[in-house]
Amino acid sequence: MINNNRTLFEDKNNISAFEKIILTVLRLALAALFIFSGFVKAVDPLGTAYKLAEYFHSFDETFTHANVFSHLDFLALPFAFVMIAIEFLIGLNLLFKIYPRITSLFALLFMCVMTPLTFYIFIDNPVTDCGCFGDALVISNSATFWKNVVLLAFAIYLFARRKYLKPMLMPLAQIIMELFLLLAVLGFMMWNLTHLPVIDFRPYKIGTNIKQAMTLPENAQSDVYDTKFIYQKNGVEQEFTLENYPKNDSTWTFVGQKSTLVSKGDVPKIHDFSITDPEEFGDITDYILSHDGKTYLVIMYDLTKTSKRGAKKVEKLYQIARKECILFYALSGSAEDEIQQFRQKTGVTFPFCTTDPVTLKTIIRANPGVVLLENGTIINKWAWRDVPLN
Repeated sequence: MINNNRTLFEDKNNISAFEKIILTVLRLALAALFIFSGFVKAVDPLGTAYKLAEYFHSFDETFTHANVFSHLDFLALPFAFVMIAIEFLIGLNLLFKIYPRITSLFALLFMCVMTPLTFYIFIDNPVTDCGCFGDALVISNSATFWKNVVLLAFAIYLFARRKYLKPMLMPLAQIIMELFLLLAVLGFMMWNLTHLPVIDFRPYKIGTNIKQAMTLPENAQSDVYDTKFIYQKNGVEQEFTLENYPKNDSTWTFVGQKSTLVSKGDVPKIHDFSITDPEEFGDITDYILSHDGKTYLVIMYDLTKTSKRGAKKVEKLYQIARKECILFYALSGSAEDEIQQFRQKTGVTFPFCTTDPVTLKTIIRANPGVVLLENGTIINKWAWRDVPLN
C-alpha cells in the first residue's frame, strides 16, 4: 500500500518546508560571513596584501627555511585583489541567489582551502592574527579555525543540497548582475587602494590623540603570572609558591625562580609609536606629540617603494608649511644611505626621522601618505594624490 502522506524529508524532487528553512538559514549565514569578511578586506586591500606577505614569510620559516615564498611578495597585492573579489562575490551571489549552484561549489572550495590554512596557524601560530576580518575584528587563531570548521560544514551541506537552490533571476539578468557586482567590487578596492580606506579600523584613525592612546587607564588589567620559587635541600630541588616558600628555614637554599604568563593584561591601543631624529635630537616623540599647534608627518615606510611623484608633491606641501611655520617631518624605516639616495633622486629638502616600518604601514595605507596632527591629535590624513596644496 502506497503512503501518499508527506514525510519530514520528502522524495528526490522536493524537500520539506523545514529543510527549506534550514537551507535558507545556512545560505544567508554563509552569505553574511563571506560579505562581511570580503567587505572589511576590500576596504583595505593594501592591508590584506601586507598580511599575505606576512604569510609568505611564515611559510619560509616553517617549510622551506629559505626565501622561496618571500620572493613572491610582489604577488601579494594582485593575489589580495583576486581573493577579496572571489570572497565578496561568493557572499553576494549567495545573498541574491545568482548562479547559486555553482556558487555553492566555489564556497566549498574556498572553505576547503581556508580551513587547513587556519588549522596551520592554530597549531604553529606563525602570525598573531589571521587577518580574516582585516582590522575590523581581530579574533584568536583558535577561534578562527573553529569558525572555519563550522562554515565548512555549512558549505558542505549547501553543496550537497545545491539542486534545491533556485536562481532568482533569468539567465541574462544573472550575467548582467554578476558583471555589475564584479566591477563594483574591483572599483571599490581600487578607490581604497589609490586614496585611503573609506573606513579606518586601525588605531591611528582621525580623531585619535596619540599620546592618550599610548596610555592605559588606571583600572587596566596587568599581566598575570604564575611564579614558582625553586629551593634545594639535601640535593633535591622543590618548587614553592609565594604562600608556602621556606622563608625562615635555613636548611633550604634558594636556587632561582620561574614565571609563567597566565593571562595577558590590557595593552594600549598604540604601544609602538616613536620618532627618532638620527642627526640631532634623538627621540623626539614627546616633543612632537606635545607640540602646541599643527604638525605634518609624511609617512614613507620604505623609500625604495615610495612614489617619486608623490614625494615631489609632498615637497610642495613642505614649502607651504615652512611659510606658515608648521612643523614638518618625514618618517621612514629606511637606512640613512637610502635616505640620502632618495634625496638625490627626488630633490626633496624636508627633514627625515626614523620610525619602525611596521608602525608606519599601520598609521596610513599610502607611501607617501600625510598625517596632520594638532596638539597630538590626528585631525586629517591623505594619500599623496589627495594632499591639499592651497
